[in-house]
This record gives sequence, C-alpha cells and structure tokens, in this order.
Amino acid sequence: MGSYRFYEEYNEEVTDDLKEKYLEILKDVGEDVEREGIVKTPERAAKAIQFLTSGHCQDPAEILKGAMFAEDYNDMVIVKDIELYSLCEHHILPFFGKAHIAYIPDGHIVGLSKIPRVVDVFARRLQVQERLTHDILECINDTLKPKGVAVVIEASHMCMMMRGVQKQNSVTTTSGFRGQFEKIETRNEFLKLISTDLA
Repeated sequence: MGSYRFYEEYNEEVTDDLKEKYLEILKDVGEDVEREGIVKTPERAAKAIQFLTSGHCQDPAEILKGAMFAEDYNDMVIVKDIELYSLCEHHILPFFGKAHIAYIPDGHIVGLSKIPRVVDVFARRLQVQERLTHDILECINDTLKPKGVAVVIEASHMCMMMRGVQKQNSVTTTSGFRGQFEKIETRNEFLKLISTDLA
C-alpha cells in the first residue's frame, strides 16, 4: 500500500440531520426507502451536498496569497479550459462547463494551480453563473492586484436541459474584464487565444 491516502471528513451531526431530511424527501416523492438501491441514498446525498457546497468554508483569497511570488513578468498569463461544476441556487440542479481566466501581472505572479482552486471554491456554493464570474474576477483582481484580469465562463445548465424549456444544446456565456482588459485590443487578444487550439 502506498504512503498517500485521501480522506473526506464530514460533521457527523450535520450529516445525520441532512440524512433525515433526505429520507423524508424520498418518502414524499413516493420512493420505497427500504429498497436496496435507496437504503443508503440519504447518507450519500447528505455527504454529497456538503461537498458540493464546501466552498463556503474556504477563503479563495488565502489560496492565492499562499502562492504569490515576486516576478518581473508583464505579459498575459492565461489558464483556459478549467472544468467547473456548480449548483444553481434556484433549483439546486447542476451547471457545468469551462472557465477561461487571464491576468497581466504587476510585480507578482501566482502559482498556476491556484487559479483552478479559486474557481472550485466559488463553484462549490449555491450559485448563479453571473455571480460566479464576478466572484472569481474580483477575488483575483483584489488579491493579486494585477494590471488586468479577464474571466469567461461557458456553461450548460441542467435546469434548462432537464426541466422548464428543456433545451439540450444551449450554452450560457458570461464574462468580466478589469484593468487593461477593458481595452478592446487586449480583450480581443485574450478572446482569440482562448478560442484557438495552439496544439
């Protein structure tokens, strides 16, 4: 056996409380809660909802501050195609897609893995895509204090695909720009780079 093991910890009191609530929901929708495939569902659902909303317990600014380095680099840094999964606050149904993020340093760069982690922190909350875009943008802008930040998110929403209008192929795009990315030429360079396959 290897030396590395991954553990998930859950508050037992909260988990037990959520289990009871999910059990009642399953009964209310007509499920047989004694059925083999359903017996452990309340506990699994209780743990899943805690994980999917765990971003409230984390400080994304501290994640960035923990990996900021002084560096004399003044050109655009892009991390694109960052997978994201979140829950719509209106129906508690998933929305998922990709985030594309760029910044222009002003004396400091940040460890590249920290940008996807910031996305995860904000995505693991009950969200709307518009606020998710804004939260990521402002966190990077306020913490790193770069010359500019750009965020584009493209996502599919299960609340549109599974219920309501039931549009299977619709994609929602949101964007935000600060600093030098408010200049059309810089913004266009970023948009061109995230839409181009450089491989």
